[in-house]
Amino acid sequence: MHGETQLPPGFTHFPYVNPDAPKGGRLTLGEPGGFDNLNPFTVRGVVPPGIREWVFESLLKRSHDEAFSLYAWVARAVETPTDRSWVEFTLDERARFSDGSPLRAEDVIFSLETLRKKGRPNHREYYAKVIRITQPQPGKVRFYFDPSAPDREMPLIIGLMPILSKTWYSGQDLTAPSLRPPLGSGPYRISEISPGRSVTYRRNENYWAEGLPVNRGQNNFDEIRVDFYRDENTAFEAFKSGQFDLWAEKDPARWARAYEVSAVRKGAILREAIPHGRPSGLRGFVFNTRREKFEDIRVRRALGFLFDFEWINRNFYYGAYRRTASLFDNSDLAASGPPSPEEAALLAPFIASLPPEILRRSYRPPVSDGSGHNRAGAKQALQLFHEAGWELRDGRMTHPASSAPLQFEILLVRPEEEKLALAFARSAERLGISINVRTTDSSQYEERLRNFDFDMIIYDWYASLSPGNEQTYYWGSAAADIPGSRNYPGVRSPALDAMIAHLLDARDAREFTTAARAMDRILMAGHYVIPLYYQPTDKIAFSRRLGRPSRSPVYGFDIMGWWEKQR
Repeated sequence: MHGETQLPPGFTHFPYVNPDAPKGGRLTLGEPGGFDNLNPFTVRGVVPPGIREWVFESLLKRSHDEAFSLYAWVARAVETPTDRSWVEFTLDERARFSDGSPLRAEDVIFSLETLRKKGRPNHREYYAKVIRITQPQPGKVRFYFDPSAPDREMPLIIGLMPILSKTWYSGQDLTAPSLRPPLGSGPYRISEISPGRSVTYRRNENYWAEGLPVNRGQNNFDEIRVDFYRDENTAFEAFKSGQFDLWAEKDPARWARAYEVSAVRKGAILREAIPHGRPSGLRGFVFNTRREKFEDIRVRRALGFLFDFEWINRNFYYGAYRRTASLFDNSDLAASGPPSPEEAALLAPFIASLPPEILRRSYRPPVSDGSGHNRAGAKQALQLFHEAGWELRDGRMTHPASSAPLQFEILLVRPEEEKLALAFARSAERLGISINVRTTDSSQYEERLRNFDFDMIIYDWYASLSPGNEQTYYWGSAAADIPGSRNYPGVRSPALDAMIAHLLDARDAREFTTAARAMDRILMAGHYVIPLYYQPTDKIAFSRRLGRPSRSPVYGFDIMGWWEKQR
C-alpha cells in the first residue's frame, strides 16, 4: 500500500513460521456458543470459526508481520498503475478447488459479481467500486475502479476477495444459511459436522498450494476439530480436563488464579504471555444512537462518567488491563495530545460540527479514585444530565418534557460479561438510572444485532495497522441503515466520512497516519462507545503436545503455524 514489502522476490517462507514443521496429527479447539450455518457470505445465522480462513483462498495472502503487504497466492503476479485506477492479476495455472477442478479467471469474475450482488454488506459496498472487468489474456483478470470515488486500497481489497467456484455456487443461494459443507480451494475442507456441537476440518492432501512460500510451515495439522460448549466457563473446564488443546485467555482474573490444577503443575498444560504489536481495537459499551434517549451526546458523556474503570480493573481483573483511549491504542495510529497541523487542516472544514475540545487534546476517559464510590464521576454526570434537560425526581432520572425515566437494557451473549454490566448498572442506579442486563443465546443475539434491535451492547471492533474500507462498514453514515453492518452505534457524521475518504486516498505513510489519527479523534470525541480496556499481550494456555515457532508475528500468535510434536 505504502512503500516496499519487507520480503524480497524469491523469499521462501514468512519469517514467523518454521518451514520444516512436521505435518500430521490433530488439533482440537473449543468455543462457547454454537453454530447453525456453514455459509460465511451471509449475515444470517452463526458460522463456526475457520471456514473463511481454512476452506477458501484469495488472490493474495497477507503477511501478519506487515501492515499492508500482500504476497502471491492464487495470483502469481499483480500489476497496478501509479494512480491505482485498475489492478490486473495473473492466475497460477496450478490452482485447483478441493474437488480437483481448475480455478479459472471465470471463477474470479463470478466471485466478485456474486458477492457484489448477494454477499455480506461489506462485500457489496467494497466491490461496488469495480466498474468494469476484462480478461486481457487467458489466465489474466483486470478490474477497473470508479474514478469518481478514488480509493487506493482497492487493489488490495480485490486481492483479498474470497474465490468461489462458479460451477458449485451457481446452484446455491448465497443469501441463505446452509449446513451443506462448501467447496473451496483452501488447505482444508469440512469433513464432518454435528450442527451446533462440532465441526471437523480435514487437510487436503492434494492441496495445490502446499509448497508456495506463503504456505510453507503452515496448515500442519491433518485434522482440526472445533467443539462447542454452552458458555465460556463450561468450555474452560473442558480445556483444563484435556478435552481440547488451546485456550486464549481473555480474563485476567482467571489467568491469575484458575490455573492451579494438576495438568499445569505436571506440565501437561503450558502457559505463555506473548507480546503483540497490533492496535487495541475498540471494545466497549455501545450506545444505539437510533434510540431517542441516546441521541444527545451529553447523555452519552454523562453515562461514561459512571463507568468506574479503576475500581473494576482492580477488583475484577487484578489491575491487568489498560484503559482504552483510542481505536488504535498500542500503535502509532492513535491520536495523542493536540492535533498536528496536518490533522488540524483535515478537521478544519468540520470544526463547527465537532466538540470544541477536539482541537485542544485527544480523547481521555474519565479517571476515578478507585474507591468504588466515584463521587467525582457522579457529580460530572449529574451536571451533564441537567444540561441535557434531565433531572432527578423522587430518586429517578427523569426527562421533564415527557416525565419518562431514563432506563435501558444491556444485551449480552456471554454470561462472563454479566458482572461487568451489573457493576455499571449499580453505578448508574445511584443517579436513578435503571439498567436491565439481559443475556440471550447466540442466534437471537446475532439476529438482534443484525437489525439494530438493542439499547446497548458490549462489542469489540478489531483494528489493524492497515485500516481502510472496513471503516466505512464500521462507522460510515451509509452503513448506519444497512442491516448486518457493524455500524452498531448508528454513527452519521460527515466529518468521520470525510476522514475515512482521506484514509482511502492517502498517497504515502505520512498522509495515511494523519488521516487515521484525525478519524480516531472524531470517533472518540463522539462518545458513541464507553471504552473498556485491552492488554498488550496474548495470554494462551496449550497442550504440551503442540509445538510452535520461535517467534510470533506482529499481529499475535497464529495457530496455523503450530504443529503436533512428534512422539
